[in-house]
Amino acid sequence: VQLQASGGGSAQTGDSLRLSCVVSGRTISTSVTGWFRQAPGKEREFVAAVRWSDGRTYYPNSVKGRFTISRDNPKNTVHLQLNSLKPEDTAVYYCAASTRHSTGYYPYNRRIDYGSWGQGTQVTVSS
Repeated sequence: VQLQASGGGSAQTGDSLRLSCVVSGRTISTSVTGWFRQAPGKEREFVAAVRWSDGRTYYPNSVKGRFTISRDNPKNTVHLQLNSLKPEDTAVYYCAASTRHSTGYYPYNRRIDYGSWGQGTQVTVSS
């Protein structure tokens, strides 16, 4: 599986951006694709994830209501809509693919859940 992220750029507070991640070589074993972000000097943190089979989404409380993740199965693409951007959203955003399958609820919010990563795309939000 290869992932290619795009859509980053510069924005001002309150603006919106849409990130995209093309997941090449996706098979039925790829259960979830997620987004993480890493700001300078900080740990990489979970932002959102979507399950390919049914579109179920996962978010941390920090972005719930502002960020929306979706998937386009025929295009093997995951989108991350970033709304009401804040300077603290400034980071490199990474998409990643997981092959972990769960019969019950599983948050998919840990880096170790993901085995394939794309290159990052920079998002810079100024006040």
